[in-house]
Amino acid sequence: MESTHLGWRTLFRRQWPLACALLFFLGTERLGDASWWQFPGTAVVCALAVLAPRRPFDAALAAATAVAASSVVLRVLDIAPDVPVISGLVISEVAALMAITAIVVRYAPLARAVQGVVLLVVVSAGTRIVRPTYRSEWWPDGYSGPPFWEQAIGGTVLLTLSIGTGLYFRARDRERATAVRAEVAAAQHAERMALARELHDVIAHYVTGMVVHAQAAQAVPSAAQDALPIIVRSGNEALTEMRRLVGTLRGTDADAPTATSDLADDVRGVVEQSGQPVRLHVDLPVSVPPSLGRSVLRLVQESLTNTRKHAEGLSSVDVSVSVSDGVVHVVVADDGRAQKVAPVGGSGGYGLVGMRERVELLGGKFSAGARSGGGWEVRAALPVAE
Repeated sequence: MESTHLGWRTLFRRQWPLACALLFFLGTERLGDASWWQFPGTAVVCALAVLAPRRPFDAALAAATAVAASSVVLRVLDIAPDVPVISGLVISEVAALMAITAIVVRYAPLARAVQGVVLLVVVSAGTRIVRPTYRSEWWPDGYSGPPFWEQAIGGTVLLTLSIGTGLYFRARDRERATAVRAEVAAAQHAERMALARELHDVIAHYVTGMVVHAQAAQAVPSAAQDALPIIVRSGNEALTEMRRLVGTLRGTDADAPTATSDLADDVRGVVEQSGQPVRLHVDLPVSVPPSLGRSVLRLVQESLTNTRKHAEGLSSVDVSVSVSDGVVHVVVADDGRAQKVAPVGGSGGYGLVGMRERVELLGGKFSAGARSGGGWEVRAALPVAE
C-alpha cells in the first residue's frame, strides 16, 4: 500500500484541528442518551481520520470495515444509532468519513482514490438498511424521520464537498511539486554553471600556464631550470583550487575563501603569477565585499589567461582595478594581435561567456572586443553592494 511517509510530529501539527473537532463531536454524543455499543466503532473511525494522511487508502478500507462492523453489531443487538444525520451515521462518523474521503482523494493514486471513495459511499449508504431505524420520542405520531430524498441530497452535498476539497488540495500539491522541481532544476543548473566557471577560470588558468612554460622549456632547453619551478608552483596551486572545489561540492569547505580581505594584494598576486608584461593600476579606496572580490579576481585572471592563449606579438598588458561612485571598474587591455594557429589547449569559447555571467549575476555590465588601435580589451563595471 502507498504511504505518504508523514512523520508523527508533522502529522500532529497538521491534524490537531481535525482531532479536536472529532473529540468535540464524540464528547457531545456521549453527553446524550447514546448507546455505548455504538461508541467503539465511531471512535475507531475518528482515529483513522486523524491518521489517514500516513496511509490514505488503508485508512479508507479500515474505516469502511469499522462502519460495517459497527452496523452489524447494532443490528444484532437491535440498538438504533443515536441521532443519525445522514443514512444511519451519527455526526462524528459523518465528519470522520468526510475527512477520510478528502484525504484519499488528495493523496492516493487516482485508481485507489476512486476505489476508496466508492467503498466509503457504499458502506455509508448501507448503514440506512443495516442499522435499526432511529426514532425520537419527541417526534409526532406518524413521523419516521427525514425522507430518503432529503438524506440523499444532503449526502450528495457532503460527498461533493469532501471530493472537491480533496481535488483542490491535490491540485495545490501538484502545483507545489511542479514549482519545487523547477526550483531544484534551476538551482542545479546554477550550480553547474558556477562549477563550470570555476573550472574554466581557475583550473584552466593554472593548466594553461603549465603548458606554456613546458612548451618554452622544450623550445629552449636552457630555460628548463627557470620554467620547472613555475610549473611546479602552478601545479600545486591548481591542486589546491581543485581540492577547494571538491570540498565545496561535498559541503565541507563551502566557506573557504579564494580571496583575502585585501583585494589589491590579491590582484597583484594574480598579475605576478601570469608572468606577462603587465602595467597594473589599482585604486581601491573602499573595501570590497568578498563575493565581489572573488569575481574581480576571476575576471582579471581569465582575461590574462586569454591574453596568454590568444595574443601574439604582445608587448604590454594594462590592468586597471578601481572604484568610483560605488562601482568597481575592471579593465584589461593588451596590444597583441590574434594568433593564426590554435591556442594552447584549444578554445572552448566559454571564457567570455563565463565572465559575462559573473558580471551579470552581480548586476554589472560587461563588454569585450578588439581595440581600434589593435589588441583586445575587456571591461566590466560591478556595483558595490551596501
